[in-house]
Amino acid sequence: MSDSSRVVRVASGQGFWGDWLEAPRRQVEGGQVDYLMLDYLAEVTMSILQKQKERDPRMGYARDFIGAMESVFPAVAERGVKVIANAGGVNPVACAEALLDAASKHGVRGKIRIGVVTGDDILARLDDLLAAGHELKNMDTGAPLSTIRDRVMSANAYIGSEPIVEALALGANVVVIGRSTDTALTMAPLRHEFGWAADDWNKMASGIIAGHILECGAQSSGGNCMHDWRTIPDMANVGYPIAEASDDGTFIITKHEGTGGRVSVPSVSEQLVYEMGDPHAYITPDVVADFTSIQLAPDGENRVRVHGITGGPPTPFLKVSIAYRAGYKAVGSLVYSWPDAMEKAQMADRILRQRLDNLGLSFDQVLSEFVGATATHGSLAGDGHEAPEVMFRIGVRGDDRAAVERFTREIVPLVLNGPPSVTGFAGGRPKVEEIVAYWPALLDKRAVSTAVSIME
Repeated sequence: MSDSSRVVRVASGQGFWGDWLEAPRRQVEGGQVDYLMLDYLAEVTMSILQKQKERDPRMGYARDFIGAMESVFPAVAERGVKVIANAGGVNPVACAEALLDAASKHGVRGKIRIGVVTGDDILARLDDLLAAGHELKNMDTGAPLSTIRDRVMSANAYIGSEPIVEALALGANVVVIGRSTDTALTMAPLRHEFGWAADDWNKMASGIIAGHILECGAQSSGGNCMHDWRTIPDMANVGYPIAEASDDGTFIITKHEGTGGRVSVPSVSEQLVYEMGDPHAYITPDVVADFTSIQLAPDGENRVRVHGITGGPPTPFLKVSIAYRAGYKAVGSLVYSWPDAMEKAQMADRILRQRLDNLGLSFDQVLSEFVGATATHGSLAGDGHEAPEVMFRIGVRGDDRAAVERFTREIVPLVLNGPPSVTGFAGGRPKVEEIVAYWPALLDKRAVSTAVSIME
């Protein structure tokens, strides 16, 4: 029989790779939590990690995770806090090995039991999958993957909470995953602790929505919040969100006492609509959640009760995130000051484009922006001629690296041979960068098999 009074506390400690380094430690030291979830991965991150792994087979994971774990080792080893992170990237095993090395240095290796989840990385299987009839069509264009197969850098299926639950059942107190869904990092401990059935769609949907609220770190506890943003207190000391979940699928979003920021119905609402898509069908590998069913209510200071959630069966597919090489780009900028800053920036744009034409250079795209005047709101901002300073930012992209390289040599001379009053130019000549493009696709779930191993 379930204990209706039991509460499981899942704390968010990272919303992306590069989030606040202090957050994990503050979450485990600021009060009682049972689980710490750390979300590191975005679509482009996987291709970056794949390139790192190509250079060094010991790399390919979010290295910040090791430092984060070093800061929470005492909580894991002594207080029983469990950590779930998708920091494994394209090399979860190497990530776990690095973590065990760090645990040895801190004298806690015997107390760290890592569950490693693999199987999401399908890069080495792409040709076999294509040969078996899985076209992996682009979800936006309908084009088959075969059209860009030779340029693919990484390919990862978004896996759900099932293998994480399996790792916890095997006694792991740290679970390292590759490309799981962000929401699975919160869903899994709730499924494990409460024993929710895989087809209890309403409770499963509640776990997903709790995960969606936590997945972006402090964004649901006052960060990046538009509502009444001037009055949100002590943002330098912002508290990251915590879900206090119950077996019936209801949960409270809160943060530690004494921290800054604000947990309110508006702050939680803003996070709920972030990257939501169809509000009636938020699709995950575990369940399809109905965001229109969500009920929010204040439950005291910095506490919001979330309830009423409904869900339904998942689709037979997994989403696959594929990154591929798509040419080269370079972006440069010059800042023009008053008077007539906008006119000067526009003239610089015309001069530079004419010089590129004179050289016979062609690109797939040339994009000019006038930051500080019209870059954000376009024509809605007016003509920008009243701006006291304007950053002229111009970028090119194309398949010809030599042409992109020559562009980078044409913008700097404008400092002295173009319109007057250039200031703030300290970045030097722009760098040529390889473009990594995103290819979303669907794959039959039956074609993906995950595995869980324990390392200690």
